[in-house]
Amino acid sequence: MTFRMAALVAGIAATSAAPALLAQDVEQENRKWKATAEVGAISTSGNTETTTFQGKLDATQDLNRWRNQYVLSILYTEDDIEQSDGTTSTETTAEKFSGSVKSAYKINNDNANFFVFASHTNDEFGAYQKYTTLALGYGNRLFETSTMTLDAEIGPGYYWAEQDLPEPQGTTDEEGALLRAAAQYEWQVSETADFKQVVSVEAADDNTRTISDTSLSLRINGALQMKIGYTLQNDSDVAPGKEKTDTTTYANLVYKF
Repeated sequence: MTFRMAALVAGIAATSAAPALLAQDVEQENRKWKATAEVGAISTSGNTETTTFQGKLDATQDLNRWRNQYVLSILYTEDDIEQSDGTTSTETTAEKFSGSVKSAYKINNDNANFFVFASHTNDEFGAYQKYTTLALGYGNRLFETSTMTLDAEIGPGYYWAEQDLPEPQGTTDEEGALLRAAAQYEWQVSETADFKQVVSVEAADDNTRTISDTSLSLRINGALQMKIGYTLQNDSDVAPGKEKTDTTTYANLVYKF
């Protein structure tokens, strides 16, 4: 009788604890993923007609020994272009898709890591129509306070590119070894404002690509933010008639989940 009573009590306790344990497992699983989705769109009509769309998805998976990051971004613009005969037509003036994946193996602590990084950009109107990078190396946190962090990484890699040439030459293939260095600075300005600066430099013999993104995020509520920023991309070697630097100023709505 005593054994049956003990088993019954244990069974009731296990049944009562099951929902809490399940909720804890779900919470721990959710903590492994952090993601933000942002979107911005501008449309004008009248004397000038312009449509611009920008979107970005940034997801990070934080495991015991690995931290994986996946980024996908889109930029698309249509403008009214005046033709030589005086008429106007709507033409696509910007069409850029880019994505990157980084997998970092943690060593000793959460901040020191060995990483593998891969990225690809398809830019129909850029100095390079296609640009693919593969790199590996070491990263660590250089500076940290209660409101600021500075992370940096460096390592060798390789790139494959398709450079746009003046018509009617088309494009030319380009590839070679590179050295990639990147840094990310984050500052919690206040309880509702965050500043972020991300810079990467991919230096090769034929071209050095520098990308900078500066942004300020203002929290509207727990999950929704307004983000204003400035993106710069510079290529040291471009074909005649092409600009070395492309810039984008944006204001996006961001949802964190």
